[in-house]
Amino acid sequence: MAKQNSIYPTEEFQTRKVVEHNDLISSVAKMDKIPLKIFELAVSCVDTDNPPKDNVVYMSKKELFSFFDVNDSNKHARFKKAIEKMQEQAFFKIKEKSGKGYKFKRILPIPTVEWNDYNDKVFIRFNPDIMPYLIELKTNFTQYAITDIIELNSKYSIILYKWFCMSYNQFEHYQHKPNRTQKQLEEYKNPRITVEELRRLTDTVDDYKRFFHFDERVLKQPLEEINKNTHFNVQYTKIKKGRSIESIEFHIEKKKLAQDMNGNYKKEQNDPQYLKSKEEKEQLKQKYFAQAMANPYTRMLNEAMLLFPHDLMDIETMANLQQSVYPIYDELKVEYGNEGVKKHISYVAAKQDDYSKRNISQYLKKSATTYLESLAFKKNMSRN
Repeated sequence: MAKQNSIYPTEEFQTRKVVEHNDLISSVAKMDKIPLKIFELAVSCVDTDNPPKDNVVYMSKKELFSFFDVNDSNKHARFKKAIEKMQEQAFFKIKEKSGKGYKFKRILPIPTVEWNDYNDKVFIRFNPDIMPYLIELKTNFTQYAITDIIELNSKYSIILYKWFCMSYNQFEHYQHKPNRTQKQLEEYKNPRITVEELRRLTDTVDDYKRFFHFDERVLKQPLEEINKNTHFNVQYTKIKKGRSIESIEFHIEKKKLAQDMNGNYKKEQNDPQYLKSKEEKEQLKQKYFAQAMANPYTRMLNEAMLLFPHDLMDIETMANLQQSVYPIYDELKVEYGNEGVKKHISYVAAKQDDYSKRNISQYLKKSATTYLESLAFKKNMSRN
């Protein structure tokens, strides 16, 4: 970590991290994109190993201009306007557990910003009430590179990306530890949130009243940005209750060549063992793809219109079906015969929820697993 009360050189933010308590990430950020990004950049200047006693950090104007890719002659006026806007509108509504209920806080994060016309230094003082969420991080915290949000041009993209990091980081932390079940690990990779809670998180309780508009502005467009500009690929499934969409289940995958906090993937790409492993994985994927194309289950899904031409041409999708879905169909076939598999596929085709176009394998896996578990439960009940 750099020393406090020093100005970070412009290029150093490329390696800096944002570290925030999960309660802050789950709070409502009552601010637009630019103020939110300024706040995130300021947080990346906090040295969690040596917290500032006066709650002050320093940034440079050059860094801010570089972060926002601003280079026109009007940049100083735009910077001033962005700072003013942040202080006028920015606050967090924080909800945290307290005893048997919840405690609510409303915090203005940065009450003081100072700068002048003759040097590059920007003085930022955090509200003391926000500091525990930035420095008291022994448990329940999330970190990510500040560069991860540079290209995110929507408030919703930033909020969702941080929320995805919070969940996926827990998966990475616990995946090799004995104190989490496989189901819990899957839930970290596939977090579910009610539409009501998602509206609260994104501050859209009173916006986009029609779900079609909410879906487009708060889900589809932000996820396109996240998938294009970060180390995540995220798809989602709409979960219905009756005729309404009750909740959203996200499916988070980390890109195979995703850069870590220190840019280590560039070193890995030149490592013979890494390259050998990558080649073996590609060969295995091709093998699964070939097996899937020859598998009778593929024809069943195609005839039921659960697979379409673009699915059949996608190696990743078909390999995932062969690896993760078809073994479950095999179990179903052993127990209930070929007709049992057909009956299940027909049911899924008739009752399918909306799903994002690249998430069919995840959707079918969950449907088959749930169906098999329900049949096993009924069978056990009948024996008793």
